[in-house]
Amino acid sequence: MKKEQRIKKNEEFSAVFKKGTSMANRQFVLYILPKEGQAELRLGLSVSKRVGNAVCRNRIKRLVRVVFHDLQDQLQHGCDYVVIARNPARDLSLKEVRSSLEHVMRKSKVLSRPHKKKES
Repeated sequence: MKKEQRIKKNEEFSAVFKKGTSMANRQFVLYILPKEGQAELRLGLSVSKRVGNAVCRNRIKRLVRVVFHDLQDQLQHGCDYVVIARNPARDLSLKEVRSSLEHVMRKSKVLSRPHKKKES
């Protein structure tokens, strides 16, 4: 993800938490805040020290970024997304992270259906 697509400042996180909507499952909490006049989506990540050591936390953040990058075309643009990883996310593979995040995104109705390619 590009630098412009990241949420870094505490005030930006607070705005998403206060004004946005949230949806959760066992592994992740997803906050969504639609922003007018914003062309691209932005992503903020929060992984508590309770989840694991720095290596574990960075691995989770890397996997979440990969999933968001892959699903970028199917997500609503013009929104800020904040993902909070919960303890069970520590042991997930990339496939399981993708499945869990897609589940939360479908529940919150921000994930559009993928376009199926026509076979000839």
